[in-house]
Amino acid sequence: MHIVIMGCGRVGSTLTQSLEDRGHTTAVIDSNPDAFRRLGPGFAGRTVTGVGFDRGVLKRAGIEQADAFAAVSSGDNSNIIAARVAREQFQVPNVVARIYDPGRAEVYERLGIPTIATVPWAADQVLRRLVPAGSEPIWRDPSGEVRLDHVYAPFGWVGHRVSDLEQAASVRVAYLLRLGTGIIATPDTVVQEGDYLSIFVREVDAEAAHAVLDRGPKEDA
Repeated sequence: MHIVIMGCGRVGSTLTQSLEDRGHTTAVIDSNPDAFRRLGPGFAGRTVTGVGFDRGVLKRAGIEQADAFAAVSSGDNSNIIAARVAREQFQVPNVVARIYDPGRAEVYERLGIPTIATVPWAADQVLRRLVPAGSEPIWRDPSGEVRLDHVYAPFGWVGHRVSDLEQAASVRVAYLLRLGTGIIATPDTVVQEGDYLSIFVREVDAEAAHAVLDRGPKEDA
């Protein structure tokens, strides 16, 4: 894919490096040419100095051949204007804009521009690390019936099969992280100490499910 990124701050430069590591081609736009120093000497993409919603600037960045566009500068107005130009005038299929104001983010989402509302996202991530595991789901389906929770493997379930945990707690283990590596769990996968489980559970069953996880398996008589 060819991806155009507007804004070469910390987010833009990190995003660019991640995309290049995955084999994509990139072009970065910023009004300050000094900002491109963040990309490092190994950067193989294109840098374009200018305003990110200017059609000429976007064309020099290869917007006409772009598969995606990300507006991640420090200005909400600039980001949303650039995102709309990319979407509406150049028909870029995948567009996202970083927005600091959550109220604006909701409006632009309704206009069809996917947004990342920075402040609510950061607050949510902090909240999840402050409150007890399971108090705040990672995701809910649109109906609110199903939620996704991330939990560290409860000590009582270490050494037991995933299928036993799922049956006892009425959950489904979607995947787990083990020593930094993602693993798709099978019924015979054995829970190990330090595993980080991603589980689907019905909202109405969540409290009981987490109680079972905390309690551990019932001992056979």
